[in-house]
Order: sequence, then C-alpha cells, then structure tokens
Amino acid sequence: MKLINRLLLVSFLPLTLLAEVLPKHMLEQLFSVQTVKVKQERVNHSKKNFGFVKADEARVHYIAPHFGAYVEKIYADKIYMYVKKGDPLVTVYSPEVYKAKEDYLNAYKYTKNRENDSENRGMVRSAKLKLELLGVSDKEINQLVKSKKISQNTTIYSPVSGYIFVKNISDGSAFNAKASLYKIVNLDEVWVEAKVYEKDISWLKNAAEFDVKFISTSKVYKTTTTLLYPMLNPKEATMTLRLRLKNPQLTLFPGMYASVLSKDKAQNYLTLPTNAVIRKDGKYYVFVVGEYEGEYEPMEVSIKVLNPQTYVITDGLKAGDEVVSNALFMMDSDAQINGLY
Repeated sequence: MKLINRLLLVSFLPLTLLAEVLPKHMLEQLFSVQTVKVKQERVNHSKKNFGFVKADEARVHYIAPHFGAYVEKIYADKIYMYVKKGDPLVTVYSPEVYKAKEDYLNAYKYTKNRENDSENRGMVRSAKLKLELLGVSDKEINQLVKSKKISQNTTIYSPVSGYIFVKNISDGSAFNAKASLYKIVNLDEVWVEAKVYEKDISWLKNAAEFDVKFISTSKVYKTTTTLLYPMLNPKEATMTLRLRLKNPQLTLFPGMYASVLSKDKAQNYLTLPTNAVIRKDGKYYVFVVGEYEGEYEPMEVSIKVLNPQTYVITDGLKAGDEVVSNALFMMDSDAQINGLY
C-alpha cells in the first residue's frame, strides 16, 4: 500500500484506539488538535498582480516658449527639484518680447484719453493678445501698465506644481522659439501599470475594486479607476492594466514596485482556512469533529479557491460544522506514531 494511503487510514482512527499503544505524554504531544468552524462570510474573490508606478502623461508639462531668448538668471537650476505653480523658473531677454511690450505700452498710452475710439481700443487689445500668445504672464503685463516702464527682461513661471525631470538650459545660454527648456512632472496623481494574463481578462471585467501596496509605505491605496490597454504582448501573453492613484503626500514615484490585489463584488460564502483542507487523489478532505472526544472523521468536500488563505466550501459542510484546523497535522502525527520519518 502506498505511504499516503497508510497515513490516511491510520489518521482516520479515533484517539481512543491510539491511546492503547502510546504513552499519555506522547499522545498529548501528537494530538493537541486545534479545530475551526465553518463560517458564513461576506467576502470577495481576489487575485494578485504586480506592476510599477508611472507618471500620468496628462500631468507632464513641457516649458517651451514661443520666442527665442538669452538666459539671464536661472531659479530652477537643479534637476529633480520641486517647484510650485507660479514659482519663477528663469529670467530671459528676448528682443521679440521686448518689442511686443513696447507696442502694447505705446498703444495703451495713445488710447488712454480716447475712450470712445473703438479702433484704438482694438489696437490695445491686439497688442495685449500678442503678449499673451508669446507667453508673457498676466502679472508682468499688469506691472507694465502700472509702472509705465518696459523691462528688458521677462520671467517664465511654472504653470504647475511638480518635479523638474529635465532641464535643458544653463546660465548664459540661448534658445530658439519652441525649444523645450524644462520637463515638469506633477505627481499628485500617478498611474500603476500592472501585467495581467490573458486568461484573467474576464475576471477583470467583474473586478469592483483594487488594493495597491508598496514596500516603501504601509498605506493601502484603493482605486476603481482602470483602463485595460487594448494590446497583448505575444511574448509574455500579458496585457497591461492601468490604475489611477491619488498621491497628495507625494510618497509615490515613477518606477516604484507595486502589488495589486483585485477584488470582485462581495458575496456570501461558506469558508475554511486552506490549512483545514487536504488533497488526496484529486479529491479534497476535511477531518470533522466526531461524536466522542478525540474522534475525527474524514469527509470529502467540494471547494473553490477564494484567496491564498481561504477556500470556499461548495458542498459537504454547513455553517457551524467543526473541523481540524490543520488537516496535514493528522497525517504528520500518524507518520511519527508509526516511525515513518
């Protein structure tokens, strides 16, 4: 008879029979059996995948002025430094902007005492619009009108809060119109891109929420905002699932490793810990507490996996039934009794 069959046959015996052949202290050591009851719980199925943090493409901003200029002073002078919306990035001198400022101030002065002249007012609006299209800030335009003085320099301000991921200028350098000076990445919200297998696509359609965890923080990030990229990687047979996470404390950064737990809608199930169930010959068994103390009877059950720690009992037991919490313990104990290892 195979070893596993011998173990099961003896393990199915009540303790009263084993007591005849074992000293009391060994019996207590081998059979300090703990039990657990079948529970009815409202829980979710879950699956785990893994991915990485990526910057939200909609929150990546390039500072590319509509004019050419010479760099006079750099404020945002370090890569990866954090800037707030409205902070100065760089002060430059641009002949084109200087000329536009001059045109606007002259038009404003000329029209000031001609309020009924619609043509002149239109000239002022046109001159102001040119400054706005060049990217001159409202702050600088208003200061121009207030002081009636034209500054030869123009300051470029950050349109968003974020980290400087790319810096392409230095003191004394020059740039042409449309040249990219900075790449600023706002991380208030980020993406997590997780790899999922093709067989899990139908599961993801029923997933109701996602728990995302990181090594660097104990916080569990929850989200329901998802996008499954419509492209399969033929080498890996995987697709990419994108999740959107809020990151107001700026604790998540691109490249961080993430574990993603997807859950379906909660339902009522009969559950047992996975340790309470043992598999033999393709069937699943539990050891049910018998009528007498120390008596445990094997019973075949039908199960489904709920999560790595829990089975759903679909047939064979009902809520409140008591079983051995570690089914493998019954086999291990018998093996020790018979000196099998």
